[in-house]
Amino acid sequence: MLEIYLIGYGVILVFMSLVWLLSLPLQNSSIVDIFWGTGFVVAAGTYFLLAEGHESRKWLVLALTAVWGLRLSIYLLWRNGLPKEDFRYRKWREETGTSYWWKSYFRVNLLQGTILWLVSAPLLAAQLGDHNLNVLDLLGIMVWAVGLLFESVGDFQLARFKSDPANKGQVLDTGLWRYTRHPNYFGDAVTWIGFYLIALAAGGWWSFYGTALMVYLLMKVSGVAMLERTLVQTKPQYAEYIRRTNAFFPGRPKS
Repeated sequence: MLEIYLIGYGVILVFMSLVWLLSLPLQNSSIVDIFWGTGFVVAAGTYFLLAEGHESRKWLVLALTAVWGLRLSIYLLWRNGLPKEDFRYRKWREETGTSYWWKSYFRVNLLQGTILWLVSAPLLAAQLGDHNLNVLDLLGIMVWAVGLLFESVGDFQLARFKSDPANKGQVLDTGLWRYTRHPNYFGDAVTWIGFYLIALAAGGWWSFYGTALMVYLLMKVSGVAMLERTLVQTKPQYAEYIRRTNAFFPGRPKS
């Protein structure tokens, strides 16, 4: 298991290094976000080739990862494009100066590659076990599907909202966004809980830290926390939205 896991880390680092090389002529470090989902497909594919677990479950994990990861990459590519660098990376570039081009490899690509590798643990664990498909696999698929629905519908509603010039500077508080301020992040977390349930069905209980890390990052680091610090400053009405709407887990709006 450890050998396969370390080979997966090497493949992920090669992949992230190629993304870094692409970012240099574009002067756009934020393309790493576009390739984030695809990186998990690369990881799952590597584990698929090397692991000797239950064949049907291996195909299941590879398929679910491909659907989730490629949808995310395609959506971010369509939403952000390649030429425009995200404000977070642009700020780092301005603060670092001329040395940013090589420091970005460690601060952006190597860091995200390492996090991706750690999070991918359930994808490996699910493909190692030779247990027959069971009720946990079915439950994992159902949870994964709920997460993907939240993530996809939330992204669609936000994209449609932003496409209307009349909504510039406004806060989306309808649809799924009425019940949680971040339905896409919530859906992402639920999807990874689904992956862990499938890993658990294969006997991979030890991989819980991958899903736990993903949920923590979404809630406390690069997801909800980071985004809301900016939204509170740029949208005065966002404070009222915070008061009446749950941050992460869906719930009835507060009166």
